[in-house]
Amino acid sequence: MRYEWLDEYLLGKRNVAKDFQPVWNWIRYHIGGKMFAAVCLDQEDRPCYINLKADPAESSLLQRQYEDIIPGYYSDKKNWISVKPDGQVPDWLLMELLDRAYRLMLNSFSRKRQREILGLSCCGTECGNCGLYGRECAGCNRSAGRVFHAPEGKACPIYACSVQKRRYASCAACGELPCDLWRTVRDPEESEEEWEKSLKEREKRLRESW
Repeated sequence: MRYEWLDEYLLGKRNVAKDFQPVWNWIRYHIGGKMFAAVCLDQEDRPCYINLKADPAESSLLQRQYEDIIPGYYSDKKNWISVKPDGQVPDWLLMELLDRAYRLMLNSFSRKRQREILGLSCCGTECGNCGLYGRECAGCNRSAGRVFHAPEGKACPIYACSVQKRRYASCAACGELPCDLWRTVRDPEESEEEWEKSLKEREKRLRESW
């Protein structure tokens, strides 16, 4: 297979799991327990197809443009495509198709479940890495934004804006990311340098995951 980078690329995505299905002889890649991509092996365990979740309208267009992209092999041919592993589909395009497959499957879950699967709050915070998580705070997703630093009985202003008001899965869907509200909700114990670093890290997590 010419796309030797594929396995590392997919496993580099947030919370992607990999397994092997011996009955099909497929190497499968999952997000939240649902497969979004697979490398199909032949009887000699050589890659014969790369299967990807795809948008039906885009799938039809791609098949007309590239002879090495065909309807999904042993898959729902409306929602899946197959890429020949030794064909002429450019690496950059296959990367884009893998990204879209990942997002399509992630978006098939509820907004709350998407955040749970990724282990992120709507602002990109990894609650599990906080020292207060599980003791003084249940985390953004479990508490519906009523985290330890929020006004008593109310959701964090960022959660209230992103999830409750705008109905986003996360701030990644907002064209103003990061907005002024992000800068008003901050840990007063952090220095300006630490806070700026936190903003950039959270924004990066969101943009890479959604």
